[in-house]
Amino acid sequence: MRILLVDDEVTLAATLAAGLAGAGFTVDVAHDGGTGLARAEGGAYDVVVLDVMLPVLNGYEVCRTLRARQVWTPVLVLTAKDGEHDETDAFDLGADDYLRKPFSFDVLVARLRALTRRGAPERPAVLRSGDLTLDPAAQRVHLAGREVRLTAREFQVLHHLMRHAGDVLSKTNVLQGVWDEFYEGDENLVEVYVGYLRKKIGREFIETVRGAGYRFAAGS
Repeated sequence: MRILLVDDEVTLAATLAAGLAGAGFTVDVAHDGGTGLARAEGGAYDVVVLDVMLPVLNGYEVCRTLRARQVWTPVLVLTAKDGEHDETDAFDLGADDYLRKPFSFDVLVARLRALTRRGAPERPAVLRSGDLTLDPAAQRVHLAGREVRLTAREFQVLHHLMRHAGDVLSKTNVLQGVWDEFYEGDENLVEVYVGYLRKKIGREFIETVRGAGYRFAAGS
């Protein structure tokens, strides 16, 4: 398994590279975002381990550019930043996992192995279906070039459905993906929000699968 490690802390990068090599990985190292981007685009890597605070291009810019150029190699963001918004920004820009420094080396290895098993399916940062687009980072939705105004919760429900386009999602699944784990209200709340979305983007995008839930029609 071949890993690209992009980190400007030279000593840490060398230590990690040696440890990962001992765990059975082949490791290439880059110390700035520009070099990391070029190598990630040109090399056949199983995973990119990407620091955020990098010279030339920061890790967010590298990840965003990779996804915009349709490079789907799994990205694990490794950073000393620990804000909740930093984590959500990483995922919105196309990262697959997030690990804060300091971290357990064994946890890093386990997550890298999990990412290599998952492979590299397409995960565009901007989601599209027909003439409908959803940009998680900008928090904007457009239909046929016109911006669609959604509430925060409507946006979250649509984002969840589009992330799983083609799959049948139960109301419970949507609740778990959008509301917090302590929500104990009526699951029919999902039906209410699907109704709101259908009024704003059209009924053709969200299909009701009787007795099972909803399916976002990929490529409508």
